[in-house]
Amino acid sequence: MENNMIKDITVRLALLLILCLLPACIKNDLPYPTVKLYITGMTVEGQVGDAIISNEERKVTVELEETVNKAKVKVNTFEITEGATATIAKDSVIDFTTPYDVTLSLYQDYTWTIEANQNISRVFNVAGQIGSAIFYQELREASVNIPKEKGLGNIEVTDLKLGPEGSTYNGASGIPTLEWEKKGAFAMTKVRVAYSDFIDEEWTLYVNLTDVKVGINRVDAWTKVAWIDGFGREGENNGCEYKKEGDTDWIKVEDSELTHDGGKFIARVVHLQANTTYVCRVFSGDEYSEEVTFTTGSELQPENYSFEYTSGTSPLYLYAEGQEMWWDTGNKGSSTMGKNVTTVDTDYKHTGNQSLLLSSQFVGIGSIGKFAAGNVFAGKYLKTEGTDGILGFGRPFISRPTKLKGYIKYNCGVVDKGGDKIANGQNDIGTVYVALTDGDGVAYDDGSKWSCIIKTKEKDRQLFDKNASNVFAYGEMILNESTQGDGLIPFEIELDYKATDRVTTRIVIVASASYYGDFFQGSTSSKMWLDDITLEYDYE
Repeated sequence: MENNMIKDITVRLALLLILCLLPACIKNDLPYPTVKLYITGMTVEGQVGDAIISNEERKVTVELEETVNKAKVKVNTFEITEGATATIAKDSVIDFTTPYDVTLSLYQDYTWTIEANQNISRVFNVAGQIGSAIFYQELREASVNIPKEKGLGNIEVTDLKLGPEGSTYNGASGIPTLEWEKKGAFAMTKVRVAYSDFIDEEWTLYVNLTDVKVGINRVDAWTKVAWIDGFGREGENNGCEYKKEGDTDWIKVEDSELTHDGGKFIARVVHLQANTTYVCRVFSGDEYSEEVTFTTGSELQPENYSFEYTSGTSPLYLYAEGQEMWWDTGNKGSSTMGKNVTTVDTDYKHTGNQSLLLSSQFVGIGSIGKFAAGNVFAGKYLKTEGTDGILGFGRPFISRPTKLKGYIKYNCGVVDKGGDKIANGQNDIGTVYVALTDGDGVAYDDGSKWSCIIKTKEKDRQLFDKNASNVFAYGEMILNESTQGDGLIPFEIELDYKATDRVTTRIVIVASASYYGDFFQGSTSSKMWLDDITLEYDYE
């Protein structure tokens, strides 16, 4: 009896011990949700313009006034994804002399980089100089050329600015007295540049003798426009002439098409012919440069730009049987619910038999589904993930147009599928935009390459960024109300170029009846008609 009682107590204690230890053996195998974290806004003390935020590169770029101490920049505002934390906050003081990494955290960590650019406007002019000064910021050197016959006996500095506005030079405001040391074909001098308590630098200035008094640095030939970068003697009559190869008479570029910076100047030559070879030269006073030959590019247009060719029914595609796709839409996704958000319409058109109709609508059954914007883009709908899409933006392209033109009609609906981007009851927003990109492109899983890859799924969201490093020209049209009249009206969008010498590899053209369609927000009554979408290659 007693043995049985002892055995029973032992069993009970063993069971109790197992129950106590059991929770420690249970693993939490439920994964944390994946939430991408973003910096949504930022301002700093002494900032110029708005911060440029690239979600794709996880990078924020701010521009600073030249008088700001880059090593001690105060953060005025810092906004991030709701619920996330960051390694900096409002009122932090950051050293932006090198790119600054910030970690955003929620369920995962995401590293962002904040970069501050600071452009100090520098000037070094001497009387009779040729072209403009060249600045070597890292070496703290500046160099300018003068004609050989002028000599180095009487160097007159007419303007000097090597630091922020208000800097002193050799302890004085304005142009100091300089002692030049002659070294054969050049002369040099030292200047101490000081500003506030954070700039104290020694710069070396060079004045060089040269036999070359006029010349061409570079020609950027587009299709009907060319940019000729020349130099001459400051104070002389500087300009540019051009002609078709083989012609006798030179054509002088109008003064209104010239921009001058000391002895350096850029001539914009307009109204050229595509695929044509020209000869150009620049002049300074009575002297002319050597002639330079250049050839203009091709006048390319989007394929199926009048949207006359289609195939299929669900989804409807914007190319005929046997043709290759150039345009695509969200139809591949919406057709899974038996709807095309983009169709054609014979009632409204500019030329041909039909126009393209972009119809924003709810796509689903009953209350199950999503709002979808009527849309069209140069690229391809790559994949559907659940109810979200993955798109490739951008088609191969080599030309540099000046404008996107076309015909449009927009019926602006009242938002009934609102959210955090646009509220119910507001007018919807339509948009058309165009961009040029360079570089090798962004690769997708199948090996195809695009200007960018769009992902609409919230946790992986990746949208087009006009400030991305590969975008060098961009223009857009925003429609906040319905267009006037019953039919299509003409529109044009001028491309704003960051540089004239970057070479196009792809073009992006996108139109949407609902601006916030990527966030599944807008009006189910918004409609946009488009026809004859073409590119212009000249300036007026």
